Amino acid sequence: MKAIPDGTVTSPKGFVAGAVKAGIKASGGLDLGILFSPNFCMAAGMFTANRVKAAPVLLSQQHVAKGRAQAVVVNAGCANACTGDQGMEDAIEMAQLAANRLGVIRNDVLVASTGVIGERLPVDRIRDKVGDIALSREGGHDLARAIMTTDTRPKEVAIDAGDFTIGGIAKGSGMIHPTLGTMLAFLTTDAAVGPEFLREALREAMDASFNMVTVDGDTSPNDTVFILANGMAGSVREGAEGAGVFQQALTVACGALARAIAADGEGATRLIEVTVEGARTVGDARAAARTIAGSPLVKAAVHGCDPNWGRIIAALGRSGCEMDESRVELSLCHVAVFAGGAASAFDEAGLSAAMGGSEVPIRVRLNLGEHCAVGWGCDLTAEYVTINSDYKT
Repeated sequence: MKAIPDGTVTSPKGFVAGAVKAGIKASGGLDLGILFSPNFCMAAGMFTANRVKAAPVLLSQQHVAKGRAQAVVVNAGCANACTGDQGMEDAIEMAQLAANRLGVIRNDVLVASTGVIGERLPVDRIRDKVGDIALSREGGHDLARAIMTTDTRPKEVAIDAGDFTIGGIAKGSGMIHPTLGTMLAFLTTDAAVGPEFLREALREAMDASFNMVTVDGDTSPNDTVFILANGMAGSVREGAEGAGVFQQALTVACGALARAIAADGEGATRLIEVTVEGARTVGDARAAARTIAGSPLVKAAVHGCDPNWGRIIAALGRSGCEMDESRVELSLCHVAVFAGGAASAFDEAGLSAAMGGSEVPIRVRLNLGEHCAVGWGCDLTAEYVTINSDYKT
């Protein structure tokens, strides 16, 4: 199993994509795209846990429920959220326009939108431009750029698993928190798998990846993850071994995209990677990693290169995980800072300098069990406030 250099969502066999400038993003650039497989696909989707759900989420929940799809149509610059009955009509028309462009039925098109909440989708611009989308095997790179909002760079991955390939793209920078965030992720595979297996594999991969990312503690009405499997590489090997290989490849792909989202958090200068080991349960490990990665005090300390490890221990203590303070071991940037219930001797100036890199690893050993988890976050900067204080104005 290996990463494919320059891989993207169209790396698996049979998938094409493309994007155009439709004038939806105020900043300009690519903002309307399609992902397509001429072969029917098994499909699964996961959506925002926010009780406020955008029209494209509600529509796609209906479409993906049957377990198959052929295409995704997506726009950036307008969330089509909190737009009432008109928003649903606009989402339906967006799906129909893509279906007409591709020669498929509307119910086989999944819809996603991202951008400003509360504004009506400019369907006239989609109507004018959807026919101009040129689909190709290389078009996954354009699609990755088209879904960006405050992202500073595209997020793409492809994994060669030997018998099959998994590819993906994602967007997300702010309003990111476990149980999804303001993120879209589209995954593809040429493996032949059943819809139930695909759905459970996606859920398991998400719990270890997208649901372990936090930037600012907020989630949106539009969070969506899709996976399409067109079967062009043949069936996954039968039995537990084949299922395990597929699950591992999917989790690796999702983890790479999740990590990229955290590293590109709004205003971020450093990626925070929290590894929790020796937990009694996987739930405890995940709760601890998420809480530490999401702590505003930890995030601020990381930004200031301040080795204030007490903030990490305090976040661990309020995470709800089972712990015994006397058994906890903590390291920051690979430097031991806490063990046996008290501080360890370390070079504070040297550790501060080490925290000045682009990545700040935090490792917690609970020494209570065998379960582990990894979570990702980023530092909290003044630039985050600047971005979100004038997002519309």
